Order: sequence, then C-alpha cells, then structure tokens
Amino acid sequence: MGNRKIRVLLAKPGLDGHDRGAKVVAHALKEAGMEVIYTGLHQTVASIVNQAVQEDADVIGLSIMSGAHIPICRKLMAMVQEQGVQDKLIVVGGVIPNKDIPILEELGVGGIFPGGSRFEQIVESIQENVGK
Repeated sequence: MGNRKIRVLLAKPGLDGHDRGAKVVAHALKEAGMEVIYTGLHQTVASIVNQAVQEDADVIGLSIMSGAHIPICRKLMAMVQEQGVQDKLIVVGGVIPNKDIPILEELGVGGIFPGGSRFEQIVESIQENVGK
C-alpha cells in the first residue's frame, strides 16, 4: 500500500436513523490514521458501492442497527461482485446477533463487529485485512 492512508467509506444503509455509533467509529478510525468518508444516513446499497468506487475506498464499512444486516450484506456483496471491486474489505457493525456472524462470514464480510466491540479491535482488523 505504500504510504497511502487506508481509505474507509462508512455508510448507514436503509432506514436506520441512528448514526452516533458510526460517527464514533469514524472518529476512532481517523485517530488511527485512516481517511474516513462518511456518507450519512439512509444510503442505498447501490449508492454505497458507487461511492466506494468513486472514492477509491479500500474498505466499505456498514453500520446497521435495524436488524436487516443479512439482506443488506447479501445485496452489497452481489453488487461488489458485479462491479468487479471484490478486493475491497467489507466490514459491518451494529446490532448483530452471534447466530448471524457465520452467515455474514459466508457472504464474504471481512469484519463483523457487534455492539460493544472495542475500537482497537476494529482498527486492527482493518489494518490487518486491507489489501489481502
């Protein structure tokens, strides 16, 4: 990766109106030396993928509190494949029951952070997995 900062596109897909967690995570990632593009609330999966391509993001981070993480991630992973950008690391955080983690891993999500995950854990996971 050279000296380029890791670029993270952070998005809130769907109708979920809670973005405090996403903003706190964005701050933690910036503190860790990453470049963060926060797209704001109520993004569609298509707009998230398009913005990630335009911004040349290394990571697409989703914050999902609505419980719709599986259908959203399924749609996102399909779109990432279609666009040929499956080299991007996909991470998701929010309200994610343990029973759903294997399903998300199977879909190809590279980092899963249920509520209460530590910032260091998120930062380290991204640093270790970008570019793999």
